[in-house]
Amino acid sequence: QVLLVASGGGLVQAGGSLRLSCAASGLTVSSYAMGWFRRAPGKEREFVAAISRSDGSTHYADSVKGRFTISRDNAKNTVYLQMNSLKPEDTAVYSCVADSVIVSPTSVDYWGQGTRVTVSS
Repeated sequence: QVLLVASGGGLVQAGGSLRLSCAASGLTVSSYAMGWFRRAPGKEREFVAAISRSDGSTHYADSVKGRFTISRDNAKNTVYLQMNSLKPEDTAVYSCVADSVIVSPTSVDYWGQGTRVTVSS
């Protein structure tokens, strides 16, 4: 059974930082493309960031580029999302995902439960 357990969300002021963690079990994060999606209140789910399984290359939504960093710790089988310079529009539930090939809105094998991030102005 694959489990992706996200943690690290919370309430933070605009301009602050948070680090989300996604602890995986039932799969090896280095063998999967891993990523993060988010869903803001009243909005569609959107892609945030991904890290490839092959060479560890990273990809970001334009809205978070330069502020967020995705990484993985193979020894801990965990993926992280470092979020800096947070804005109120980053408020959302963030979910960790995994895919055997590539993370995209139409290609996700496994979804984890979300962790809520609230950014106050």
